[in-house]
This record gives sequence, structure tokens and C-alpha cells, in this order.
Amino acid sequence: MFKTVLMIEKALSDADVELVTTLHGEEKVSFVVLMQPRGRQDELLRALDDVALGHLDKAVHEREESEHPTLASESLEHSLRHLREAGAEAVGQVVEEHPLDKVRAVVEETGADEVLVLTSPHFVEEFFHRDWASRARHKVGVPVLKLFASDS
Repeated sequence: MFKTVLMIEKALSDADVELVTTLHGEEKVSFVVLMQPRGRQDELLRALDDVALGHLDKAVHEREESEHPTLASESLEHSLRHLREAGAEAVGQVVEEHPLDKVRAVVEETGADEVLVLTSPHFVEEFFHRDWASRARHKVGVPVLKLFASDS
């Protein structure tokens, strides 16, 4: 069985589940999902990303979309349920602080084969290599793959 640590910042869509569960063909996959919702500290970066993507309406309303802990937990449960329905084993947790330290610990504890980072595009962070995938590559001893989450 292929062991994957999956970092997400919002609930997985059907397209996201299909993407991550079919990456390794017919091989069974076990996921440890780490849900790290974007916090208030990222508001400026998200607004800049929205402007870069031409989503001016989102940039204007960024403050209205705060993610509460219960919403993060519900999003995680939704994602775990959909991964299981797709035939994968899945456990997970919401990560409030130090997500990259948590990823490293989970990789070591589970003997994970890879880390998948599934997020929306974050152009400013990616340009400066401050996105999760770029930073995780320097912390974990397994391959790290960056994937873009579906907008649906």
C-alpha cells in the first residue's frame, strides 16, 4: 500500500479526490490528511493572488471569508469521507500551527512514501518559494508533489 501525507486548505472536491486517488494507478493508497486552513496572517497574500488571477471580487471580500475551526473540522471530515468512498484508507486532523513541522512528524511516524500538497494557486508565495510544497521539500525526506485544487 502506498502511504501519502496530503496537505489541504479546504474541503476536497470530487475532482480533487479523483486526482489524488488515481495518481498511482490501481495501487491502493492510504492517506493521512492534514487540513491547515488559511489564517488571517495570509489575507494580504490571498488578496494579491486574487488580483493576479483576475478575481477582483474575491480580493474585495477577503475579510468576510474567515475559516472557523468548526468549518475546518467539517471540511476535513467531508474530505476523509470522500477519500474512503473512493476506496482509499484515510485519517486526518486539523493543523492549527506549524504545519510543516507536523508534516515532517507524520512522515516519520507513518513511513509515508510521499507528500502531496493540494492547494489553490498562490502565485506570490510560489514566486518566492514560500509555499508549502517548496518549504516541505526542505523538511521531509520523501518526494513532495504540488497539485492545484479544483475550483468546484
